[in-house]
Amino acid sequence: MNDKTNSLDAFWMPFTANRQFKAAPRILTEAKGMYYKADDGREILDGTAGLWCCNAGHSREQITEAVSRQIAKLDYAPPFQMGHPLPFELAERLTQHSPEGLNRVFFTNSGSESVDTALKIAIAYHRLRGQGTRQRLVGREKGYHGVGFGGISVGGLVNNRKFFGSLLNGVDHLPHTLNIKANAFTKGLPENGAELANELENIVALHDASCIAAVIVEPFAGSAGVVLPPEGYLKRLREICTKHGILLIFDEVISGYGRIGDAFAANRFGVKPDIITTAKGLTNGAIPMGAVFVSDDIYNTFMDGPEGIELFHGYTYSGHPVAAAAGLATLDIYEQEGLFSRALELESYWQEAVHSLKGEPNIIDIRNIGLVAGIEFAPSEAGVGKRGYEVFLNCFEQGCLVRATGDIIAMSPPLIIEKPQIDRLVESIAKAARAVS
Repeated sequence: MNDKTNSLDAFWMPFTANRQFKAAPRILTEAKGMYYKADDGREILDGTAGLWCCNAGHSREQITEAVSRQIAKLDYAPPFQMGHPLPFELAERLTQHSPEGLNRVFFTNSGSESVDTALKIAIAYHRLRGQGTRQRLVGREKGYHGVGFGGISVGGLVNNRKFFGSLLNGVDHLPHTLNIKANAFTKGLPENGAELANELENIVALHDASCIAAVIVEPFAGSAGVVLPPEGYLKRLREICTKHGILLIFDEVISGYGRIGDAFAANRFGVKPDIITTAKGLTNGAIPMGAVFVSDDIYNTFMDGPEGIELFHGYTYSGHPVAAAAGLATLDIYEQEGLFSRALELESYWQEAVHSLKGEPNIIDIRNIGLVAGIEFAPSEAGVGKRGYEVFLNCFEQGCLVRATGDIIAMSPPLIIEKPQIDRLVESIAKAARAVS
């Protein structure tokens, strides 16, 4: 760092090799539009929308001004038994973009909290309907649903699970849908693998539907390295869940707010879940906030119960005034600039650009949809993840920020990206692939 007196020791960084990072830190000091600025003065092209969240680009004036006005007017209001106008307004506007029938919104502070909220609502819903035996949850291998105990229990990433004991009881997992042998270098959704959804029938046969509350999946798995649903897979999951009275939860913390060409992946894929979890792009990453969209049927079931508090759940910062102001300003930008559909408009160009990497050293698969792509490398002799990390570092040295997850490079740029910037991102990966081969 330029300031040698600023120690890095006190901050225990999340999901980071702390000793490795602090030996050679990569510090970002500013951001505007499509670019970060590093502490050495270099501009860094953002190929990851921060961490899947800055969909409208960085430091947007509308958001900055809205946050500044709100914090001066009303910095905080308690959400328990009290209210203020903004979360009501934000919820109403958000439901104009959610799938038909998902018209109720519960606010949280993160994707992790959104997932745990959704799981609790699902189990409580069945209890209120006189089906209290429906307590089991079904996740999926390679799934990422945040870092709460509920989320890591239904999640399917081994490093997120193995250190933390037995987790929640009563959780099963569907097989993941990644099949490089059958689907390598597919453009868009893979054709092979829809039948994997039928594994849910085997879980039902094992436990009986009367014991299963909900299935939770990401429409596409982002943190696992952009694992896409085969054609017809999500529709089949919906059919099986409906058949057996099981709630279907879509975790759209990554896919929501325009990432694949619609406000929600549920809209793009034409499959309506019962609950949708979101966060990240809700406020463009400016202020922590999450939102859980719930079907009218679920909400009305709670409202038809005994008088009093219908759901004993919530957070100190649910619907926080400043976060809600950021959310409203972000939604204004999405709507005014047509960003919910921009990924679809750029999809063909993006697709051809990323697939031009086929044939570069050690690239064994490329997966894409909307404005997201996963570039998978063969592991090096040094070990799994080493090559992916070296590619990530090389791209950063070139002035481009991409994300390494194992030996997969994930890209999810802000939706305001232009074609020359797409070309630059792709070229940086090509150069990095050759440099670290």
